[in-house]
Amino acid sequence: MTNRKEVAKLAGVSEATVSRVLNGIGPMKESTRDRVLEAAKRLNYELNAVASSFARGKSGNLGVVLPYVPKVHLFSTYYFSELLSGIGEAVRSKGYGLLLMFRDPAVAYDYVSLYRTQRVDACIVLGASEIDSEKEGINRLADEGLPFCVMDQRFDNPLVSIVAADHEQGSYEAVRHLLDKGFKRIGFLNGSPQYSNSRDRMTGYGRALRDAGIRLDESIVYEGNYSRTSGRLAAIPVHRDLSRLDAIFVSNDRMAIGLMQGLREQGCRLPEDLKVVAYDDSDAASVTEPPLTTVKVPFYDMGRLAAEKLLTRLMDKESSEAVINERLQTELKIRKSSGD
Repeated sequence: MTNRKEVAKLAGVSEATVSRVLNGIGPMKESTRDRVLEAAKRLNYELNAVASSFARGKSGNLGVVLPYVPKVHLFSTYYFSELLSGIGEAVRSKGYGLLLMFRDPAVAYDYVSLYRTQRVDACIVLGASEIDSEKEGINRLADEGLPFCVMDQRFDNPLVSIVAADHEQGSYEAVRHLLDKGFKRIGFLNGSPQYSNSRDRMTGYGRALRDAGIRLDESIVYEGNYSRTSGRLAAIPVHRDLSRLDAIFVSNDRMAIGLMQGLREQGCRLPEDLKVVAYDDSDAASVTEPPLTTVKVPFYDMGRLAAEKLLTRLMDKESSEAVINERLQTELKIRKSSGD
């Protein structure tokens, strides 16, 4: 592998000069700069991104900030593991480091200090919500014009960079699938209301019913918190309302799996007694009994895209956008839980 010493020898300069040219540090004669760049090109020399960052007073790290939730194993959840895998792939390919940090969701997090102390050059925020303490930290990041991105959560501030999935359309297509099969009484088990993607799912659910000429019945709309336990607990009111339900749409696979487990414990046959459509298309979706009809969300691609755009901004500030706004499409995966 070519090293800096070989580049310096071919260009007829010192290694320090090679370092200054490739890191863009200090004044330099144009002829010297051209000789170094030509030598690096001929030798196919690639500057290590981390070393370059330190030379410029940077950390060489992309930070990922996650919520700390006691007794919740975040890394075992499909949502977080897929997002982190996508982020990790982009970081690896760009030669950057990855720094994971946890925040208390109930307390305003000082994101700006991460940059001030050179712990990170950019950061991605996972699991953000619209509670006041979360918004305060996110809005300060935006006001400072720092490179960051929020995953899968919308904010009113137009300066907040976001990469998300189109959850409204994904939910619409899930409910539309049940309607097209002739089911009219469709319940909904949604996630926590402080997340914009929960509201987007609710909007898609309501729009599908409205387009079919069906009035939304709030009495068959249930609330969980995206955990398997909350789905199992929801089985109690859902079973109580079983005579009024043909089918139910659930906001993620974990809640759907918990719901089906709870319903079976009460003697419910699935999908004979109740059709179920879920959301995420996690690894478990195809191996449940019955296999879940679910909406596939490209979490891995979302994580990779967010990291790539941030790192591109760091490396080429003039050509990359200051605010990221990307919405990726979902895809319905049809299996037996919806009666197919």
